[in-house]
Parts: sequence; C-alpha cells; structure tokens
Amino acid sequence: GEIVVHKLLSENPDHYHDAPVQGIKDLLGILPHGEIPSAAIEVIKMGTTVATNALLERKGDRTVLLITRGFRDALRIGYQNRVDIFARQIILPEMLYEQVIEVEERYNARGDELIPVEISQVRDDLQAAYTAGIRSCAVVLLHGYRYPQHEKQVAEVAREIGFTQVSVSHQVSPLMKLVSRGDTTVVDAYLSPILRRYVDQIAHQLNNHQDTVRLMFMQSNGGLAEANFFQGKDSILSGPAGGIVGAVKTSTLAGFKKIISFDMGGTSTDVAHYAGEYERSLETEIAGVRLRSPMMSIHTVAAGGGSIVQFDGSRYRVGPESAGANPGPAAYGKGGPLTVTDCNVMVGKLQPDFFPKVFGYTQNLPLNVTIVKEKFRELRAEIGDNRTEEEVASGFLAIAVEKMANAIKKISLQRGYDVSFYTLCCFSGAGGQHACLIADALGIQQIFIHPYAGVLSAYGIGLADIRVLKEKAVEAKFTAELLSELTDIFEELICQGREELQQQNADKLTEVAIKRQVDLKYEGTDSTLKVDFANLNSMVEQFSQKHQQRYGFIMSEQALIVESVTVELICPTHTIEEPIISRKNNQPPQKITTVPMYTANSWHDTPVYQREDLQPEDCIVGPALIIEQTGTNVIEPGWQAKLTNRNHLIVEKTKSLVVNNPEREISLNQPDPVMLEIFNNLFRSIAEQMGTTLQNTSYSVNIKERLDFSCAIFDQQGKLIANAPHIPVHLGSMSESVGSLIKAKGKEIQPGDVYVLNNPYNGGTHLPDITVITPVFNNNVPIFYLASRGHHADIGGITPGSMPPYSKTVTEEGVLIDNFKLVEKGYFREQELLELLTNN
Repeated sequence: GEIVVHKLLSENPDHYHDAPVQGIKDLLGILPHGEIPSAAIEVIKMGTTVATNALLERKGDRTVLLITRGFRDALRIGYQNRVDIFARQIILPEMLYEQVIEVEERYNARGDELIPVEISQVRDDLQAAYTAGIRSCAVVLLHGYRYPQHEKQVAEVAREIGFTQVSVSHQVSPLMKLVSRGDTTVVDAYLSPILRRYVDQIAHQLNNHQDTVRLMFMQSNGGLAEANFFQGKDSILSGPAGGIVGAVKTSTLAGFKKIISFDMGGTSTDVAHYAGEYERSLETEIAGVRLRSPMMSIHTVAAGGGSIVQFDGSRYRVGPESAGANPGPAAYGKGGPLTVTDCNVMVGKLQPDFFPKVFGYTQNLPLNVTIVKEKFRELRAEIGDNRTEEEVASGFLAIAVEKMANAIKKISLQRGYDVSFYTLCCFSGAGGQHACLIADALGIQQIFIHPYAGVLSAYGIGLADIRVLKEKAVEAKFTAELLSELTDIFEELICQGREELQQQNADKLTEVAIKRQVDLKYEGTDSTLKVDFANLNSMVEQFSQKHQQRYGFIMSEQALIVESVTVELICPTHTIEEPIISRKNNQPPQKITTVPMYTANSWHDTPVYQREDLQPEDCIVGPALIIEQTGTNVIEPGWQAKLTNRNHLIVEKTKSLVVNNPEREISLNQPDPVMLEIFNNLFRSIAEQMGTTLQNTSYSVNIKERLDFSCAIFDQQGKLIANAPHIPVHLGSMSESVGSLIKAKGKEIQPGDVYVLNNPYNGGTHLPDITVITPVFNNNVPIFYLASRGHHADIGGITPGSMPPYSKTVTEEGVLIDNFKLVEKGYFREQELLELLTNN
C-alpha cells in the first residue's frame, strides 16, 4: 500500500549491468549478487529503450526482405520526400534489411490470383539467406494486407527452413500503402529478436525454479502487453507513452479533462494533446523509417536541460546539440559546455544546496556554480554588448521557452484547439523549472504538477491498462448498406482481441471496455479522421465537426470513404488511488531559506519551500521555489501555487506582469541578438504553420504527399524574412514575385485583397508553380506579405499535364497569370478567374 520512489542511472557499468533489475534488488534489500525472491513480486511493468536504441544505432538483427517481383527497391525509393530539403549532400538512411528476395507471385487489387507463388524458387532463395547466417525475415507482398494467402505460404516455407523471426505484413500492419506497411514489417523483423533476447534476459534474472514473475511491457500505443506479446514495432515509444498515460490518469483524477502534457528531460522535450481520448498517429517516421502502427501522438523538440547554448556571432542559439549525461552541463563538473541547465543555475532557479551531491568525476560533489559563472563571464565577453551574465542566461532561457512553446502550437493550434482553455501538465526532471514561462507564452492559465512529476513516466506505466488494438482495411464507400458489413468486421476483430487478452492472462476480463472506431475520408482525398462507430447520421456529423475543426471547411456534397476500422480492447490492471490528506496545523507555509533569483529582468529575494512541508490550502505567491525529491518548481512572478487535499500542486495565473525592461541603447546596425533569435523562431513557426494548413486543406497529391509547395513571409519591400523548410527553388525567387506585385499594384492594394501569379518573368519558376500572395495590413498600410507557392498537375498547354516537352513559347506551356486579383476585399472573384482561364 506504499509507493516508494527510487531512481538510478540507466547506465553504470561499474556498479550494475541492468538498471531495472538493480532497482528491484535495491527496493527488496538484496545484495548485488543475490537472487530475487520471485514469490514476493506480483507483477513488474516496465518500459524499455532497447529497441529504440537498436533502431537509432542500426544494431538490429540481420534481416532478409521478401517482396513481390519488380518491387525490390520500393522501400528504398519510398515517397521521394527529402528529410532535410536544404541539405547539399543527400545521405539516404541505411536500409534495415541486408538482402532482398523477389517473390514470383501476384494478386491484383480485386484479389484475383494473376501469378501463383513460385514455392521452389522461394525455398532456394531463403535457404541461401539462412546459410549466410540470416535468421530474421520480413514478408511484404503486393495487396498482402487484404489477400494474405501468398504471404502465409512464403512464411510457412521460412519457418520450415528454420528462421526464428518471421514477420508478415498482413499481421504486423494489415493496412494499405506498400511502403509504410513494408517498412513496419521490416522494423518488426529487425527489432523483435533484440527485444526478445532482452526480455528473456530480464526474465532469467527474475524467475527462480519455483516461481515465475509476471512481466509486462509498455507499448507505443499507451497500453501494456505481456512480455511474450511485446513486439519490436510496438516498442519504439515505450518510455514517452508511459509519461502520457501518467499525465492523463493523474490529471483526470485532479479534475482536468483537457491537458497539454509537457515532458522536459535532458536532451529533448516531448509534448502531447489530450481532450478525452488518447491521440495516436497511424504513420510515424523515426530514424528515417516509416512506421504504420498506432503510436501515441508525441511531438519532440530538441530543447532540454542538456541543450547546448552558444553565440554564433549574431544570434543566441539553443540546441539542437545536447551535452548528454556525460559530460553533461558545465555545472556537472566534468568539462561539459554551457546548457539550459547552466542558465537556470546562473539565474538562481536551480540551487546547488537542494541537489544531491552526485556530480564531478568522483560523483560526490555538488553542482559547480563557480564553473558556470566563469563560463558565462567568458561568453559575455565574446558577445561584447552591455549585458550582464544573468541577462545573457535569461536570454537563452527565453529562446528555449519559445522553441518549446512552438512545439506545443504544432500539436494544438495547428489542429484547431484553443490551448487557453487547457491545463499544462508538467513533469520530468526539468519541466517544473520552465512551466510558468511556457504557459505565459501560450496563454495557458493553469499548471498541474503531480507529486510524482519527476518520475511520471514510471508511474504512468504502473497505472496503464492492457490494451489490444486490431485493425482492418475496408476501402469502401460509406453507405447504410455498409454498416452491417462493418458490424461483422468489428465482431471478428473483437473475438481476436478477446482471445489475445486471454492468452495474456488478463485478470479483469469482465471489466474490458471496447472502442470501435472508423477511419473516414472524403472520396478523392487521403486524409482520414477517426469517428466512433454509431449510426450513419451520427458518424457523418462527427466527421464533419472534426473536419471543420482540423481543416476549416467541409465538403457536404462529397461522398465518404471508409478506409479502415479499428477495435481497441481495454482491460484495467490497476485502479488509481491517491489518499486524501488534511491540514496538520493552522500555520502558514514556512520557507526554509531565501535565495536571490533573476527573473522578469530583475533580481528577487525568493523564498524556498519544501513541497513535503506544504499543507492543503497553502498558497505560495511567486516568485518562489518549491523543492521536491525529484525536481525544482519555479513559481514565476504573476503566478501562485496551491496544494490540494490530494497533494497536487496547482499553479495559477494571477495577473499579467509588466516587465520592467532596463533602458538599452538600440543600434540599427547591430540588432538585439536575443530578440533576433526569438523572432526568427516565431516567424519560422508561422511559415511552418502556413505549410501545415496548405497541406491539410489541399486536394492535390502534389501538395499532400510530394510536398511540392513553399510558404514564406516577406517585409514591406517584398524581401524574404522567414521561410519554412520547403522547396529551395521556390524560395529563391518568391521575393521577386512579391516585389513585382508591389511595383505593379502597390498603390491599389486594399485590405482583404489576395493576388495570384505564375509569371516566370516576374519571379515565377515554371507555369505549374502558382503563387498566392496575401498582404497583411495595419491602419490600411500593408506591413508585410505572406506568400504560398504550390505545383499544379495541369495548367493547360499543348499536352495534358505540366511541362509539355515540345513547347516553344511560354503560352504553349500553359496559362500565364500575372498579378491577378483572386480575392477582392474578402470576396473570391470566381467568375473573373473562370474568364481568365477560358480566355487563355
């Protein structure tokens, strides 16, 4: 009935080989070489990064890919979208499979067998791979997700030969899209043996001859699975998924239904959105590999406590490089560089007196403030303006906060959610140091900090349910007649799920909750939205509401397509119980000391409180520091913290703070390096949001999948200010297009006007690249311009499609548009546009 928190370094070869096993021994008081009494343990639930690290480092098992003849390079070719569009040297990710075997077989899209499997040839090819030492194979055949008979035949041959890991796509990812389905199957074949060996190693250390410990692992989808059912494809986000489960479970108990989870660690920050149900992404790309498997929708940004801070000669830079755990930040005393953590030490938000003495080369020293101050003095001299060391550190913190706030915007504002009505659920080691500043940047009024915030990922794994997800492709027009067929499909999937739960020894089968969901999309589009299975009208209404919220429009006349269905069976394993606490006395909260802290551009005498000393109804007004066992919580000016009777810390906004900026001489020749970086991040974020909106709202495959578009912001003269990482050839000439509009129409542009052009003589590239320019006004004066350029498949011309090879003049290539007013004072000029296109 008691919760004990115990933290260990994930790696410490001098003292132990495996941190989880060592932690169990520590809790049970067993010597390092002692045997664990299995009978004393009811269940062990854990997350692991073993498979993730193997993927990142390309250290999985040797794998052979079997794929339909003619498609041997399909996974290498992929979707042709470049990860780093501005990279001059394109380095393709290394393929996970070592060999490819082309299988002579073919189904067509309707399930007709065109070519049967050439079994003898498959057997010979697989035997050769087996003889070469390969023991893992991935079977990915064309249309195998719907017509799996050929995959089953090939898999049976592989097992007969002796392959120990056989992953088949119709079981691993039974959904359409050969590339992502294939990648997922290869990942499973590549990582599952590594995972299996790790699970067996843990089980061997836990199980003695009399008893067997129940061992469960956290999956990327937010559910637990028995060790024997834990697969490579489901292990990639094992740890972060536990954090989201912990955030949701504890926030719900505290009464918060809508949350943004903010998980700030040493290297990166993970953020996620929750408004009643876990958000999962079906397609994810990790380490250059596409995965088509349900995973928690987590957005990661390279800004953590260990992110390196530096001055590049004109701007302050934060990350993406990290100091890691070794050598770590400068304050760790191991020769590390300045980091975000050091900035917090410099401004007094991290106090060495309240940190364990585990630093330095001897691992028994406190945080080294002297080194931090010395390095900031050197950096201040390098920057060469009149800032103090604390102002320099505060500037870096402002940039880090802006980067993390932009990450939250990606998973909230870009999807149509107003975060001002949400609660920021803050956890992990560094979260409490920045929560108030993050909330300020987003307009969030409330922050929730659980007593186990520093270990919430582990706590979440302990509270997680067993979850089984089953999917099936449908790809049929959504009609009333289809509903009965969908009902039959759901029943089939539910039976499969219940059988799997029984095999996992789920002990609360009578309490299983079942969620049925349908992936719908408009006919002719490929962006699906999940709706709960119900009657026809209800599902159409759900879809329309979600589409309006996400994309800003609906197409009521367009038919709907059911792409796939999903069933989720949820079996509870642990009921969250947190004791109600009461006040011990009527004394106000007692500070343990007062320390200087630099925030809001000035030093403050800041009281320090121990969280364990606080009582329900206690109210701490910022600025203040609240110290707990696993972290430091900074209560900024304008905020106050209250403790509830469940020991939850609720931090609330009390007033907008007017920051007293010290007077500083502004030089037009030398812009403020802090504001330069902050606005650089802001403008770039706006351009990225423009691109996301364009991609979401478009019909075109060129825009949605090939990503052949660009978005940017331009100043009053039409010069480029900021752009998203889109197409370089677009961005290099778009300023000429904006400049041509200003020159030709500058005096007649009115608020609400939007112009369109593709003229290659005025900054266009080729005619299929059409540019839309939107002036933004203040007091009837255009103060900047937004421009979006996208490739259109057909712009007229002497042959269908873009770029006819025999065109000799620009008019033979297609219609030429030069600064045409597409929208006038907010009204779309549809008739005039049709006349322009017809006349051309």
